[in-house]
Amino acid sequence: MRKLFALLMVACMLLGLVACASEPASGTTDTPATDTPATDTPATDTPAETPAKPVENKIIYGATTELGGDFGFSLWTNGATDAMVWRMTTEYNPVTTDQNGAYVINPTVAKNIESTENEDGSKTFTITINDNLVFSNGDPITAKNFVAYRLFASSKVASELEVGSSTYLDYVGGKEYYDGEADTFTGLRLIDEYTWSITVRADKLPYFYENTFISAYPWHIETWFGEGADVLDDGNGCYFAINGDAAAFTADAVRDSVMACRNMVDSSVPTAGPYNLQSYDKSAKQATLVINENYAGNFEGQKPSIETIVIVKAEEETWADAIRTGEFNFYDTITDGTEINTALDIIENEGGFEYVQFDRAGYGIIQFMCDFGPTQFVEVRHAIAYLLDRNAFANTFCQGWGSVVHGPYGIAHWQYQDSKEFLADNLNTYSYSPDMANQVLDEGGWTLAADGSEWGGTGLRYKEVTAEQAENYEDYCVNVDGKILMPLSIEWASSEGNAVSDLIATMLVKGNDITAAGMQINQATMDFSALLSYLYRQDQSGTGGDYTIPTYGMFNLASNFENTVYDAAYYWTGDPDMVAQGFNSNYLFDLGEGGLDDLSMRMVYGVDPSDTETYLEIWQQYILRWNELLPGLPLYSNVYVTMYPDYLENYNQGAFWGFNQAILYASIPSAQ
Repeated sequence: MRKLFALLMVACMLLGLVACASEPASGTTDTPATDTPATDTPATDTPAETPAKPVENKIIYGATTELGGDFGFSLWTNGATDAMVWRMTTEYNPVTTDQNGAYVINPTVAKNIESTENEDGSKTFTITINDNLVFSNGDPITAKNFVAYRLFASSKVASELEVGSSTYLDYVGGKEYYDGEADTFTGLRLIDEYTWSITVRADKLPYFYENTFISAYPWHIETWFGEGADVLDDGNGCYFAINGDAAAFTADAVRDSVMACRNMVDSSVPTAGPYNLQSYDKSAKQATLVINENYAGNFEGQKPSIETIVIVKAEEETWADAIRTGEFNFYDTITDGTEINTALDIIENEGGFEYVQFDRAGYGIIQFMCDFGPTQFVEVRHAIAYLLDRNAFANTFCQGWGSVVHGPYGIAHWQYQDSKEFLADNLNTYSYSPDMANQVLDEGGWTLAADGSEWGGTGLRYKEVTAEQAENYEDYCVNVDGKILMPLSIEWASSEGNAVSDLIATMLVKGNDITAAGMQINQATMDFSALLSYLYRQDQSGTGGDYTIPTYGMFNLASNFENTVYDAAYYWTGDPDMVAQGFNSNYLFDLGEGGLDDLSMRMVYGVDPSDTETYLEIWQQYILRWNELLPGLPLYSNVYVTMYPDYLENYNQGAFWGFNQAILYASIPSAQ
């Protein structure tokens, strides 16, 4: 799995962390029992209860982030709702997460897992899967199918197709295979039809999240890579071949089939999850999932009973009317405090729905690009923080259902829970202060006017920069007497129909404080897929456009932690190849001892899984360094509320137990 916190970038309307509301979760209010007084009234027959009105065995899921059609695995940088689709269609893994987000062995998949410590300090994991697993089309799942996922993620072909993986660096022979220096992945072996092994490098041990080393998903090889494609092992490690020819396995040969699987539109791609993708309508951005009858169950053997799930976009302006009229009947992870209050009013006064609330393991954020334009300078990032009253922002947006955080963490994480006092004593909260904003800008050299004279307190500030610092921002800069002057003007990318974007525009961009500080922020509104394309500088929108040129200095979105694994290793890498794959999307290269790259690596590599004290100490130093450099400005964290029809039973969602997991246990007893 890609080690980017195991996080996915999601629209800012998706976030939630801190439980600040006093209302109980659905079903937790106790009604005191009372004695019924005896009477002398003659007994009468009690009318039979009216049978529940039959309903369809279907959930229409309202998503706060639109579908983009990128249903590829965590090897790509897809949005939250797209990622949910692939999790629902491909769930098999030798390891998985439980209701608390902890990694556990999955006995439905894994028959046996053994580990062997080798003399050179490396460690070999041998995994035997059960022999009764099949894909959605009935084809058998063997060891080759799991190896294909891990092998592809470690191949040069994958990098040419913009796959973002770092795990090949963990395994013996992985880097050599990735770089094309070896014909086989020597640390990845096929043992027999249902057994494979993978060997972890000695310098990557110990590792705090050791169970994730054996993570892999089954891929239908010929569908993903074309007719004749196969995974082979002649005794020196695994490799791909087409009709027995390893040289035939190239990016050009497999590009079309890989991209068709990544952007699948129906069930023609065999998958291995609780649901099959029946159809995807790109124009309507709507997906329909149906039960996979060949699914053997999750780690507890649980299978879904709800036959159909339709995923649609819940529009901010019309969602309440849409849910009243049945356009959708399930509204997941509501974030906006006003929307939460509206949802609870509907539940209380109109009926027909229940809800569940939980602390969110994530946060809303303004993300900065740190390699070009004004936001490459830390003083500008600090100034923006001082110019936004984040407490007022959180109170306005969350309506009492959230609060401000000051780093990249969620209230649901044990790391935060165990560090509250430390963080309170050591983090800079960047409290609202226009005076501090002006001070840090002065200290950062933003002291000039457009003509090179001293800035007089009105108009835009300018700073003298080098040609290298002006790169990709030349069109905004001016030349005065041979000096390059950069204006304090920032381009901002925001997604359409986003209440957070509207609030940023009102409370920051259009505020008098920004103008008085000599700063300007220009908003560009786009769909979420286009925003991701500009963020990752890769085509996520399917338009074929060139997004590689840095264009926007700030974005508003969110980070979503789907499990308790907090692993930022390689996120801050300076490796150009990895950056091109989507790593270090802030383009902040804080390398060297004590930098973000160093701390994020040492946090997990070299720390035994049982040594939580050392892990936590490094995590705290990592958060402090992040808070100092401020590659992003956390906006709020809040409670999530999920609204669902009252005929849906046994639906239990939590911070690390999302819809795709919880829905397997739910049912509709009154369904036709």
